[in-house]
Amino acid sequence: MTDQAEKLREIMKAQGDLGGRERKTRIIAVASGKGGVGKTNMSINMAIAYSKLGKKVLVLDADLGLANVNVVMGVIPKYNLYHVIRKQKVMKDIILDTPYGIQIVAGASGFSRIANLSEEERKSFVSELTALADADVIIIDTSAGVSSNVLAFIEAADEAVIVTTPEPTAITDAYGIIKIISTEIDDLDMGLKLVVNRVSSVTEAKKVAQRVINITGQFLNVKVDYLGFVYDDPAVPAAVRKQQPFMVSDPKGRVSQCMQHIVGRLEKVEYREGGGVSRFIKKLFGRLDS
Repeated sequence: MTDQAEKLREIMKAQGDLGGRERKTRIIAVASGKGGVGKTNMSINMAIAYSKLGKKVLVLDADLGLANVNVVMGVIPKYNLYHVIRKQKVMKDIILDTPYGIQIVAGASGFSRIANLSEEERKSFVSELTALADADVIIIDTSAGVSSNVLAFIEAADEAVIVTTPEPTAITDAYGIIKIISTEIDDLDMGLKLVVNRVSSVTEAKKVAQRVINITGQFLNVKVDYLGFVYDDPAVPAAVRKQQPFMVSDPKGRVSQCMQHIVGRLEKVEYREGGGVSRFIKKLFGRLDS
């Protein structure tokens, strides 16, 4: 553990966040090798599917360059992470309730790197992140590609869901991000999951998934679990145009059924003990300090 990470741990101890009182929050990072594969849509609708199971769910928009979770949902937040980082607002002030049964924290558009925070800003940010511990599930919508921020959020999460499509470039980039994750993260103890988006059939989804799983297993010796797929369905772009999640606009449609199946699979997967927001914070800043 780095000196900075140790300092942050001491801060959290002082705040009582390592004292066993924290809710067991499940933290899922959603990532992709390239943009345009539906990662943000996946994050939001996954959150809504979780909420239908009676979970308290929060989506954290961690795309600090081009944050757009709120855009897809048709909500306009007055404040975002930038205001928290700059100590203009506290986290509870920017947690936004939505009409869809989930909460969101809007990303700090234009703020490129958490790693550039001063020590004082980091201490303040850590203190604010602990306010998220009330959620049962936190879904982190990372930026596309592999930046230091993306790697930090993936390493800190309990699980990472990699989104791809049947396009050859998307498959190649999915393999690329998994390769970088396996290379850059020494202790790859989170579960790596794969979702194939915009498929025409179950057969196509399985073929794409098997291709990614086979090459990552053969060349990287990394285990990737196939979580499920989402159909290429007109209901999805129609929902995007309406700025409404498809889980809401087409709740009984086949894409919504796909999402419910994905969340059902996630819920049956055992995830490691000792997680929660405290662990997430320690891992996040440990990665950014290294």
